[in-house]
Amino acid sequence: MCDPNSLNLCIESLNMTDKTKSILFLCVANSSRSQLAEGLGRMIFGDRVPVQSAGSEPSQVNPYAVEVMHEIGLDITSQYSKSVQAIDPAKVETVITLCAEEVCPVFLGKARRLHWPIPDPASKEPNLSRDEMLARFRAARDAIRGRIEAFAKEESQER
Repeated sequence: MCDPNSLNLCIESLNMTDKTKSILFLCVANSSRSQLAEGLGRMIFGDRVPVQSAGSEPSQVNPYAVEVMHEIGLDITSQYSKSVQAIDPAKVETVITLCAEEVCPVFLGKARRLHWPIPDPASKEPNLSRDEMLARFRAARDAIRGRIEAFAKEESQER
């Protein structure tokens, strides 16, 4: 599942601790950051850790998110925007919120909570060019990827 040629850190053989049995990436619209994180998380953790994403005001997966993930060989076209209300809290061990400038959704349950403030790459500003939007999404993708890789490494060392 893990392609060492496309990853800075390949953790295929690492064992995760019990507290990383499942991960939920959470933001507001579940259209950009959390979708990027879900795809990257699935790539990095493979089948060892269930990964999902959701939002408090779900919309649709942003086409720029799909495009920048395709650039690194990941297809997230089967992912869709989901409401946090549809997530079973009993099945979530770790919640990672990705909100930066907006108020993060609340997740009820006993899950461990982490917060990674990643600026929202989506913008309603009409003056941004396609290249500027892609640059914003690439920056978010790369920041999230770095955080997930570091998280995976830390979790494997705690074991």
